[in-house]
Amino acid sequence: MSNGFPLIDIIFFAAVALFIAMRLRNVLGKRTGHERRPEPPLSPSSPDNVVKLPGRDDLHDGPFGHVQDPELREGLNAVRRHDGDFDLEYFLGGATGAFDMIVQAFANGDTETLRPLLADEVYAGFAEAIEQREAAGETLETQITAMKSAEIVEARMEGTRALLSVRFVTDQVNVTRNTSGAIVDGDPNDLHEVIDVWTFARDTASRDPNWLLVATSAES
Repeated sequence: MSNGFPLIDIIFFAAVALFIAMRLRNVLGKRTGHERRPEPPLSPSSPDNVVKLPGRDDLHDGPFGHVQDPELREGLNAVRRHDGDFDLEYFLGGATGAFDMIVQAFANGDTETLRPLLADEVYAGFAEAIEQREAAGETLETQITAMKSAEIVEARMEGTRALLSVRFVTDQVNVTRNTSGAIVDGDPNDLHEVIDVWTFARDTASRDPNWLLVATSAES
């Protein structure tokens, strides 16, 4: 051939190309379309790589992870473990409503309203104070002008009994009058801050969802 490669050269290059193709196939393998894709390397930020230890969710990522006091947080977690439906905000809303209702019922001498809200010992103390007031012919006027704060300060379990203590800070006006209406204690123009710590309890093994007031104390 005058203008091209000789036939022998063409045969030689074809043999070399075939040899190279066979070597590549042996090294890389032949793809069939069913090979398993290589898995991407694990990313440190991937949630699938986080191994969660038992009980740790409750302490940090659970519903009470925002509670700074570790003892209070653990107490709330203990209540939650016994009562899966326990909701902190719902409880505080109910406790605040109960506080206002109990204070007003006590001032009005309304033992019928107080009875289902108080444990036996607390009810006995409230009822005795009402009886003494009525025996003296006195009346109590209480006005809560502001609920400044309500926060849980203690939480614990005693067996299946959950106990939560709430610190209420309110502005109040309290006036006691005698039978003639004269003021014997307090001042209707004296607005003062009152701090109470009330403890509510509920048996988590019971179907009754209601909490009872089991103890009261006042901060000076």
